[in-house]
Amino acid sequence: MEPLAKLRDAYTQGMIPQQVYDLVVKRFPIAVKGIDRIEKASGIQFPVAYVEPSMMISAADPNSYQFGVLFARTIPVMFDEKFQVVIQISAPLVAYGLKGTIHAILAHEFLHFLDLLRKISKMDLLSDEITGNLFESAYADATRLFEPRAVFNDRTLLSHITKRFPAGFRDYKLEDKAIKFWLDKNLPKTNIALDSNTVKLSASSISKIKIAPRFLEKLGELEAKSSKVRKKQLY
Repeated sequence: MEPLAKLRDAYTQGMIPQQVYDLVVKRFPIAVKGIDRIEKASGIQFPVAYVEPSMMISAADPNSYQFGVLFARTIPVMFDEKFQVVIQISAPLVAYGLKGTIHAILAHEFLHFLDLLRKISKMDLLSDEITGNLFESAYADATRLFEPRAVFNDRTLLSHITKRFPAGFRDYKLEDKAIKFWLDKNLPKTNIALDSNTVKLSASSISKIKIAPRFLEKLGELEAKSSKVRKKQLY
C-alpha cells in the first residue's frame, strides 16, 4: 500500500490545498523514521501504514460540542479472506505534530497491533468491551496493552511514550493546531463513534487467521515481560 496515495487523491480532487499537501509530504519522513525506529527497538516489523487525509474526531454524544481527536487508529481488515492490520495515520498529526509526539503515537498504535494479534491468537476478540466516553476509553486503552518497557529497548522512545501517554493521549498544542489549521479551515474530517472504534471480527474470520509460530512465541515473551513490569510497579 502506497502510504501517501489517499493524500495525493484528496489533493488532486481539490479537497486539500497545495500548502497543506506540501507540508504533509515534507514532514512524512518523520513518520517513516519513527516506524524504522520502532522496528529497530522492538525487533518486529511494523504493519502496513498510510496517511488518512482527514481529521478524525470522536464524541460520546453526536450533538455535543465536546469531542476528542484521534490522531491514529489500528484497523483490522479482512480482504479476500486474507487478514491485514492497517495503521491509519491522520494527516494533521504528520503536518503539525512534533517529532517526539509522532513517534510516540506510532509506538502506541504498534502496541495496539501487538495486542490485537495476541487477542486473535487466543480467540479473545468477541468480548472486547465498548466504553461510553473518552475517559473510560482512555483508561481501558492503558490497561490492556503491552507495557512499552517490555517491548521497546529505546530509552528516548520510551520517554516520549511516557510523557505523552500518562493516562490516554493528550497534546493540547497539537490539538489546538489541528483545530485551527485543519478543522476551522473546513478541511476533510471523519466522525467516529466511540462504540464503533472497536475490533469486530467473527469467530469464523478469526479461525482462518494464521500467525507464524515464531511470532506467537514473541508475543508470549512480551506478555510475560509486561506482567513482570506491572508487578514491579505495584510492589
